[in-house]
Amino acid sequence: MWFVSGIVMMYHTFPSVRRSGLEHKAPIPHNTLPSLQEVYKRLPNGETVRNITLKCRLNQPVFDIVTDKGHYLLPVDSTQALLPMDKNYFYRLAGEWCKAPVTKVDSLTDLEQWIPFGRLREELPIYKFQFDDADKTQLYISSKNGEVLQCTTVKSRFWAWVGAIPHWVYFTKLRQDADLWKNTVIILSAIGLLMTVAGLYVGIHAYLRTRRRKGKWESPYKKKWYYWHHVTGLVFGIFVLTWIFSGMMSLADTPDWLAKEHRNYPVKEVLSASTLSFENYPLDYRKALEVYSGNITEVKWSSFGDIPVYEVLVGKKRKSVDASEPVAHELDLTAEQVYNVTQKIHPEEKVKTPELLTHYDTYYLDRKRMLNLPVWKVKVENEDQTCYYINPRTGQIRSYNTHGRWHFWMYPGLHSLKFTWLVEHPIIWSAVMWLLLLGGTVVSVTGVVLGCGYMKRKLTKRK
Repeated sequence: MWFVSGIVMMYHTFPSVRRSGLEHKAPIPHNTLPSLQEVYKRLPNGETVRNITLKCRLNQPVFDIVTDKGHYLLPVDSTQALLPMDKNYFYRLAGEWCKAPVTKVDSLTDLEQWIPFGRLREELPIYKFQFDDADKTQLYISSKNGEVLQCTTVKSRFWAWVGAIPHWVYFTKLRQDADLWKNTVIILSAIGLLMTVAGLYVGIHAYLRTRRRKGKWESPYKKKWYYWHHVTGLVFGIFVLTWIFSGMMSLADTPDWLAKEHRNYPVKEVLSASTLSFENYPLDYRKALEVYSGNITEVKWSSFGDIPVYEVLVGKKRKSVDASEPVAHELDLTAEQVYNVTQKIHPEEKVKTPELLTHYDTYYLDRKRMLNLPVWKVKVENEDQTCYYINPRTGQIRSYNTHGRWHFWMYPGLHSLKFTWLVEHPIIWSAVMWLLLLGGTVVSVTGVVLGCGYMKRKLTKRK
């Protein structure tokens, strides 16, 4: 099951609204927008703003503002009220995702296969829209905030059933209890490890015994199923072992006795040091909108250390606009800025001079090229051997220490064959994965056939 579904997972994963939903966001009109000072006046006095996002809800631009005391949705036009979340609202929202007629609407009071995560219980009841289109689209919308939680088609559902669902053991009753699901996968993997180790021991012992008796290397088994299980088990057994182990480590943490984390560093606190008040943003957010001529679908007030930043969503791409100057331009972090922020995270430790990488390295790589280049690489001399990868265009930061490197090798390194040379040659990577996964499949199938044959003989003998 794991090997066959693993082949499918190379090309299809579990449906996710985050991957398919960006095209359904309406662009924000860049004219007739109020200043941030005017928006602040509409908030209760004495509240500190923690987060600001500007987006559209059914073509109605709204400010989504989180303060230390509450959560506010404010229409851009202060004379307007929020659109009421009635039947008409949800039908209009569903119509933005699929133009076909709605054939059925269910009000779900429990989770389903395509929304199996326990955290979604707080969104119940959830409205499930089914459409009369060729793709048999199904849409799930939260009744609490009108957010689209999931969108599936007959194609995505089929590939999930033969790929992600069996591979990740994503069965509704199990997956909604995160701890039970995690422990189940770990226990299944542990049983698989014992089976594989036992199989390797028996297989190697049989070869050595034949070598001593006949003086040559050959399998002692002549029957077809025994022979192929023995041969493929010896050839691919180590990969079966590493895949089951790395699958288990996707949910299990690296033990401290192997690689202990000596300190937790205030990365998030330093990166978000700039308070979200308009005085700290010399660039008016409306100028950032003008740069992309009405193609922005979301604006989020952010920062990189003490550098104010607007995170904007342009089509399906996220960009960061430097808000530290009155003239709009994309963020482009210098070595000095990266060094200063890293030094604030590690005030008592030596930070090395940032190095600009123009190619992937061992711990910064992605098969689908989703990680951008160039990137700043900054090393810190400490017990954890901390290293940061900072994107100069977005300020996004990835970090590794000794603990993280061990986890990399025990999970993504072994499980997805994330080795630099293979990742940089995707055709070879695909060929190697297919070969090894098919080898693991043959080992598993022949083992099941032998096991069933053994059980059949035992039952026949008992009768």
